[in-house]
Amino acid sequence: MAGEDRLYRLLVQGVTDYAVFLLDEHGVVLTWNPGAERIKGYAAEEIVGQHFSRFYTEEDRAAGKPQRALRVAVETGRFSDEAWRVRKDGRWFWASVVIDAIRDNDGRLIGFAKVTRDLTDRLVAESALRESEERFRMLVQGVTDYAIYMLDPNGSITNWNSGGERIKGYTAEEIVGQHFSRFYTEEDRAAGEPKRALETAAREGRYEREAWRVRKDGTRFWASIVIDPIYDPRGNLVGFAKVTRDMTERKRAEEALQATRAALAQSQKMEAIGQLTGGVAHDFNNLLTVITNGLDLLAGPMRDEAQKQRIIDSAQRAAERGAKLTQQLLAFARQQPLRPHINDINKLIVGFEPVLQRACVESIDIELALSGVPIAADIDGPQLETALLNLVVNGRDAMPRGGRLRIATALETLSPERVRTMGAIPAGDYVVVEVRDTGDGMRPEILDKVFEPFFTTKEIGKGSGLGLSQVYGFVAQSGGHVEIDSTVGAGTTVRLYLPAADPALEGKTGTDLAPPVRHGAGRVLVVEDDTEVRDVTVEMLRSLGYEVLTAPDAPSALALLSRDDHVDILFSDIVMPGGVNGVELARQAVRLRPRLRVLLASGYPMSALASEHGLGREPEFSFIGKPYRGADLAGKLRQLQLF
Repeated sequence: MAGEDRLYRLLVQGVTDYAVFLLDEHGVVLTWNPGAERIKGYAAEEIVGQHFSRFYTEEDRAAGKPQRALRVAVETGRFSDEAWRVRKDGRWFWASVVIDAIRDNDGRLIGFAKVTRDLTDRLVAESALRESEERFRMLVQGVTDYAIYMLDPNGSITNWNSGGERIKGYTAEEIVGQHFSRFYTEEDRAAGEPKRALETAAREGRYEREAWRVRKDGTRFWASIVIDPIYDPRGNLVGFAKVTRDMTERKRAEEALQATRAALAQSQKMEAIGQLTGGVAHDFNNLLTVITNGLDLLAGPMRDEAQKQRIIDSAQRAAERGAKLTQQLLAFARQQPLRPHINDINKLIVGFEPVLQRACVESIDIELALSGVPIAADIDGPQLETALLNLVVNGRDAMPRGGRLRIATALETLSPERVRTMGAIPAGDYVVVEVRDTGDGMRPEILDKVFEPFFTTKEIGKGSGLGLSQVYGFVAQSGGHVEIDSTVGAGTTVRLYLPAADPALEGKTGTDLAPPVRHGAGRVLVVEDDTEVRDVTVEMLRSLGYEVLTAPDAPSALALLSRDDHVDILFSDIVMPGGVNGVELARQAVRLRPRLRVLLASGYPMSALASEHGLGREPEFSFIGKPYRGADLAGKLRQLQLF
C-alpha cells in the first residue's frame, strides 16, 4: 500500500499542466503540486493551510461561490465549472475547475480533491474567433450592393444578408430554407441550370456566369453570379457560398452603346452605299452612252466598213470596261469569282514587271527586292497582278515630281499574338508582298477611308476610287490581310499578307490542255429565262459547232430531257423563276440522265450562291460567271468534254 501511495505522489508531482491538490472538509489547502505552482503562482509553503477561496475573484467571493462549489460537491459528489480565477500576482485566468468530494470507507467526508486547468489561451482564441465571426457577419450584413448568402449541399438557403434583400426583394424570414432556384427564370429552371450550377461549382471549384435572374416581384435583372463550394476539414462538401451582383444598369449601358454603334455603322453603310451608287451610276452611264449610241449608228446608214468596225470596237471596249467595273465591285464585296491556283509569287512579279514599268513615268524608278527563296500562294494570279498595278498607279500618282517605288517579297511566320492585332486570319506562314513609294503620303484621317469604294484623293476624272477597294477585297477573299502605313511627306507602304503554299505544287488548269471545239461537238440544252441572253448564247454555241436546244425554265427543261435522251450538256442559269433554281434542276436532270454533263452560270459569284442554293465549298457542278465571252464558254465546254 505504501508503494502505491508513493507512486500516486510521484504521478501528481509530475503533472505541470494541471493544478492538482487536496482540501480539507472546510476548504483549506492540504497539498500542492508543481502544476498548481505554475498556474497559480504560489509556492507550496505560501498556500498550504490557506483557504482555497483566495483563488476566486472578489465578486465571486462576495457572492459565496466558493462555499456553493463545496456544497454541490458534497451533495452530488462533484462540482465542475469554467470561470475566471485569480493568480498570486492578481492577474485573472480562465479556469476549468473540478472538485470531487472524498469520503472514508464509512462514508464520512474527509476532504476534497481539486483539479484546475488554465484555459485562458483557448478562451482568447474562441473570443477572437467569435469576434472575427461577428465582424464578418456585420460586414456581410452591411454590404448592400451584393447578395451574399450560403446554401446547403442541396441548394437550400441557410442565411441572408441585407444586399440579398435589397437586390432580390425577399426578407430573411421569407427566403431562408427555400431553394435558390426560385431566383432563376422559368426557362433556366426548365433547362436544369440551377442543378448544373451547383454541379459545376463542386466539380471545378467555382461557377461564374452572367444571366437574367428574377426578383420577388417578378421583374428580371441582369446578374453577375459566383458560386464557390465550401468543404469541412475532412474534405466533405458542406454547402456553397453564393455572391450575386445586380448588373442591370451596366447591361443597359452596353446595349445602348451597341445600339449607338449599330446606328453609326448603319449610317456609315448608307453613306458608303450612296457613294457606291453615285459612282456606279456615273461610270455605267458613260459606258451605256458609248454602247447605245454605237448601236444607233449601226442601225443607220454606214459610210464604210471601217466606220462600222470602229463603232463595234468602241462598244466592245465599253462592255469590257463595264465587266471590269463589276469585277472591282465584287472584289470590294469579297465576292468576286476568283480562280485560285498555286502561283510562284516572284515569277509572277518578274513576268508582270514590264507592265508595271509602262505604268510609270521615266522619273520614277521601280526597284524589285524579291525573296531569295521560292515563295508561293494559292491565289488568282491575274487578280494579284491587278492589285499590284493599282498599287503602282497609286504610288506613281503620289510622286508627281518623281521618286522611287520598291516592290519586295518575303516569307513571314505570324504568331498568334501577331495575328490578334491584324484581324480574322489564322497564325501561320504568309507571303508578304510590299509596295513602298516615296511620295507625298497621306494624313491619318484619310488612311481610315482609303479602302472604301469610290473614295479617292485624286482630282475628278483622274481615278474611279475602286483601286484600293479591289486590293482589299482580293486579299481578304484570298484569306489574307492588308496593312497600310503612310506619313505625310515620307511616302506610303502597303503590305499584302497572303497564305503561303508549297512552291512545288505550282500547276496549270485543265482548260489549258483541252482540245479545240469541233463541228458536231454535241447537243447542248440551254436553260435561260432572259430571252436576249438566251438568244445570244444560242448563237455563240452554234458558232462553236454545237447543236442547241432551249428552255425558259426548269420544268420545261425537265420535260424536254424526259423526251430527248440525246442531250450531252445542260447549260443553265442558276437564278430562275418558277420555284426550281438551276442547282436543283441540275440534280434532277442528272438523276434522270446520269451521263449528262452540267455547266451552271450566274451573274452572282459562286461564294454568294453557296449558302442560298445549298452548294458546298467544293461545287458539285462546273460554273461560269456572267458576263462570259465566247472563248470563256468554249474553254468550260472543252473541260466538260475532257472528263
